Amino acid sequence: MMHVDAEAIIFEYYRRGSPLADTLLDHSRRVRDKALAVASGLTGEPVDLDFLSAAAMLHDIGIIETAAPSIHCHGMQPYVRHGIIGRRMLEAHGLDRLALVCERHIGTGITREDVRRQRLPLPSRDMAPLSLEETIVCYADKFFSKTNGGCEHTAEQVTADLARYGAEKAAVFLAWHRRFETRSSAPPVMTDMGDRVHADSRSTS
Repeated sequence: MMHVDAEAIIFEYYRRGSPLADTLLDHSRRVRDKALAVASGLTGEPVDLDFLSAAAMLHDIGIIETAAPSIHCHGMQPYVRHGIIGRRMLEAHGLDRLALVCERHIGTGITREDVRRQRLPLPSRDMAPLSLEETIVCYADKFFSKTNGGCEHTAEQVTADLARYGAEKAAVFLAWHRRFETRSSAPPVMTDMGDRVHADSRSTS
């Protein structure tokens, strides 16, 4: 893909040095580094690393329009809409492929049925990751919160959090974890759901 200066795009919308910009950049850089580490461990699955890096940096750009004061967001939109907001913002830059990452990274992906059942303020369509790069960004994002100082969650913590939204969400994450974290020499551990997952220094630090 053509070179994308992700931080330049971010600073078109975020004031440099503001608490919100600092929060977004810290989170996005951690997700980028995790995503690139995951990609480096894959064999036989070519990954567009330039796209992956830009996607990880820009996946949360839409939070600026949301109402989430705890992370310095003082907009009017529900936080769950930050994915579709980010899509609109990046499409305005002609970055349609990156825009889809914004829309498809929330949780393990939001389905049309999720929108209907939970009455979410979102379009009635499937918004789950499809490409390998979209999936890696979505996976890496689950390990980092914007409210805990950037500490990396363990796979067990991520699984327990996702299980609150349905066992199927946790199952999707566990499948990704097995796919992406197979280089570990550590023994598998049990999650609260009774599933066996492999933990290594990248997922338990």
